[in-house]
Amino acid sequence: MTTDKYTEALTPDVIEKFKTAVEIGKWADGKKLSQEQRETCMQAVIAYEHQNVEETERTAYVPPKPTPCAPGDESEKPVKWAK
Repeated sequence: MTTDKYTEALTPDVIEKFKTAVEIGKWADGKKLSQEQRETCMQAVIAYEHQNVEETERTAYVPPKPTPCAPGDESEKPVKWAK
């Protein structure tokens, strides 16, 4: 089965359950996710959203800055490390 076939089989409800499981580290019944399950759920969410969700609405979307490496607002200050 191809990735497209898998993502076609996913529903918005299943994707929300996967997101929640990844966020809290366990399934709705309280069982802990294994590392492999966490990775698989994240891959499923990414693949599903890539095909079905607008880019600006996808999980972890960060809007681009107007210019590359543009400074942030004036409240951002560089980190100064103590010696």
